[in-house]
Amino acid sequence: MATKIFPPAAARIANAGEGNDERLVCLELKDGVVYQGYSFGAPKSVAGELVFQTGMVGYPESITDPSYRGQILVITFPLVGNYGVPSRDAVDNLLGDLPAYFESSQIHVAGLVAASYSGEDYSHFLAQSSLGTWLKEQGIPAMYGVDTRALTKRIRLEGSMLGRMLLQKADPVKGVHNSVVNGSSMGLSLPAFPRDWKPFFGTVDWVNPNQKNLVAEGESRPTLWPLSPLMLVRQSRQQPRSCTSLQRALRCTTHLGGPFEFSASMLV
Repeated sequence: MATKIFPPAAARIANAGEGNDERLVCLELKDGVVYQGYSFGAPKSVAGELVFQTGMVGYPESITDPSYRGQILVITFPLVGNYGVPSRDAVDNLLGDLPAYFESSQIHVAGLVAASYSGEDYSHFLAQSSLGTWLKEQGIPAMYGVDTRALTKRIRLEGSMLGRMLLQKADPVKGVHNSVVNGSSMGLSLPAFPRDWKPFFGTVDWVNPNQKNLVAEGESRPTLWPLSPLMLVRQSRQQPRSCTSLQRALRCTTHLGGPFEFSASMLV
């Protein structure tokens, strides 16, 4: 059966920033479906578990959440990058070594998928750089132009599945991409037969992060909290996914002055 390919669902942006070649990326699902989009992160291919996120936190918090370690995160909100990225060096005034604006000190997702990207047109008084610049700094690939609503519905129906973000190859002779036609690069300029798209893109092996020791790969330095919220740890389940919620609870408690009572069910 021929592979089903969905071309980019959004137009290519004109202000992606310096050094962004905007090659095509093919998001290949384990079931054979392929979604095309444009690269705006690190120029590399990656594989992982494909998941989506519908939370109310922003993209800086989402992609630094340790619970997404090794996963390709689909952002369901239709626009990312519009308020840039705050300082990576700022720390919380009360919690000391914890980042002020992130859930951890590094990006944990394996890759990022978005419907549209604002490029260098970001605006926020705390912004220090664009989202694409930050992703390149940490070597994380990202793509936009994907119909994330349709993709999310597919994941909900089929369940979480493995995916691969495969970056388009560049022509080593001419220094251009294989899909450039008359100075214009479009997803529809790929070969007419869907089964022939793979020679134009890089490849990586399928990776299942659930078979890896993600705790050992993440941040594991011990932290002592000289505050009453230590009581929160006693009954909480020892799972990596509870760490982020616990950190938020500690931050809110110390900023608001406490004391407050929390149940373990609020943290998991």
